[in-house]
Amino acid sequence: MTSGKINVSVENIFPLIKKFLYSDHEIFLRELISNATDATTKLKHLSSIGEIKGDLGSLQIDVWTNKDDKTLHIKDRGIGMTAEEVQKYINDVAFSGAEEFLEKYKDSAADSGIIGHFGLGFYSAFMVAHKVEIITKSHQEAPAAHWSCDGSPEFTLEEADKSERGTEIILHIAEDSEEFLEESRIRELLNKYNKFMPIPIKCGTKTETLPLPEDAAEDAKPETQEVDYIVNNPEPAWTKTPASLEKEDYSAFYRELYPMQFEEPLFHIHLNVDYPFNLTGILYFPKLNNELNMQKDRIQLYQNQVFVTDNVEGIVPEFLTLLRGVIDSPDIPLNVSRSYLQADGAVKKISNYITRKVADKLSGLFKEDRKAFEDKWNDIKVVIEYGMLSEDKFFEKAEKFALFPTTDGAYYTFEELEKELKDNQTDKDGKFILLYAADLEAQHSYIQEAKDKGYTVLHLDSPIVAHLIQKLETSKENISFARVDGDAIENLIKKEESTVSKLSDAEKEELKPLIDEAIQDSQYTVQVEAMDSNSSPFVITQPEFMRRMKEMQATGGGGFMGNMPDMYTLLVNSNHELIRTILDTKTAKKRTRLIKQGVDLAKLSQNLLKGEALTDFVKRSYELIK
Repeated sequence: MTSGKINVSVENIFPLIKKFLYSDHEIFLRELISNATDATTKLKHLSSIGEIKGDLGSLQIDVWTNKDDKTLHIKDRGIGMTAEEVQKYINDVAFSGAEEFLEKYKDSAADSGIIGHFGLGFYSAFMVAHKVEIITKSHQEAPAAHWSCDGSPEFTLEEADKSERGTEIILHIAEDSEEFLEESRIRELLNKYNKFMPIPIKCGTKTETLPLPEDAAEDAKPETQEVDYIVNNPEPAWTKTPASLEKEDYSAFYRELYPMQFEEPLFHIHLNVDYPFNLTGILYFPKLNNELNMQKDRIQLYQNQVFVTDNVEGIVPEFLTLLRGVIDSPDIPLNVSRSYLQADGAVKKISNYITRKVADKLSGLFKEDRKAFEDKWNDIKVVIEYGMLSEDKFFEKAEKFALFPTTDGAYYTFEELEKELKDNQTDKDGKFILLYAADLEAQHSYIQEAKDKGYTVLHLDSPIVAHLIQKLETSKENISFARVDGDAIENLIKKEESTVSKLSDAEKEELKPLIDEAIQDSQYTVQVEAMDSNSSPFVITQPEFMRRMKEMQATGGGGFMGNMPDMYTLLVNSNHELIRTILDTKTAKKRTRLIKQGVDLAKLSQNLLKGEALTDFVKRSYELIK
């Protein structure tokens, strides 16, 4: 057997690093700023444990461009490097200085906020630069060093004339990347990736208006001054304890995250856990109404205050991607580009924690002020119902605070529905029937008829209601939901009324073909029923199963059934006087006209009368009233 060591050719791997290290070239700035932040954070840590004495001075990071030289500069006053450290950390690709620092000071630096772990971030500079220079001086007593490389495996390392502690990176921008010489573009990237870095980042200056003195003349003009333009907020709200923040602080941070969002969020959830993983963040509930397809990817993921991605799939449960806010965790595993999340146990634990935290917050709001919770229900119900559908653990918790509003504006939990309505809304088989409406306007007549009979009708109009009630029926025994204009309501109506038909069996048999011939529509199944004489002569219902399957198809379910046709039941009220008139009419033309008019009125109430059929109905109506 032969064993050995694989040799990697630097000449071959360096172009690959330059070309494929990151999928998006703009990431280079995030990586270099992260390195500068690490250098500064290390310095602060060494100072805190007494290894560095005296005043550290200003620790901000400076970023500027020089269009004449076509260079981009990133300068920090951090820990700096000796020539030996440059050789070790820069020339030995993928040997991470951050990893070594954490190992050396592992007892005291575990929570110091060191970002880097891969040692490759520096080389992202070569994606936009044909030459990169490092001028650095260590905090230790050692000469400054000047490193230079033109993107080949060759480099120079010599002593430099630098007296100030820290590191300056100089990127000689390549011709195809000259956009990065524009200060506005650099500020845009800093705002995107480094907006909440823990060290102040200066990029140019801005004009600031000075306040007028109290004794200033009325026509006095305020003076202005040039001040440093600090692009980031080093202490964002999520890094602070909830006890130190007021409601106004959370609102201000929301506006900082989403400056173009003018509507205030409904409430927030502050995440803060340090065991068995580290995670902080703030999630906001925006007003969602019934919009399920609103813009997702509004939750921003950070790692030690460095922006990673706004695609949090896998970390945040799917139903919570409709929320907004920030999550920051050093424990989320990332690949070298920090843009693709790898599945592992830590991510699952984080997802479960966020789900539990959101459920606990909602439960607390419900218990503290139910009326306020009810007032917000229409704005948050999509998230809650979506969560009940997709997360079983959330479903179990949400049963205590998920609300079912009625068409009269009352709100019930499921447990309350059973207590209040079960005795009155049980069918002949002993099943508890919950009537609901999806559209108050379109189903008004059906709602009114059900209410007249003493039934309570729920108002369930979210886009995923068909999926939700399917799950509720599966999880509950002897419970069934029936839309108020569906065929399942017949069982309730018949049980309540025990109405005897005014038509004989022979007359019923005679009536059915007359109606079939008049409407000539295979989508409608005619069914003669004995109903209250005050009910409509014709009632259109849709089989509950068929209608629900179509609704589920429309929102991403039931696709296996193909394109299901529309099917309706035309209930003919054998106790209505119009039906008697139709039977007694001797003229076939008049009888057909009465049937069509009655059926079209039923269709009109369901918004099913359109196009040519609607035109014919209007024309026929005018003829009848002449």
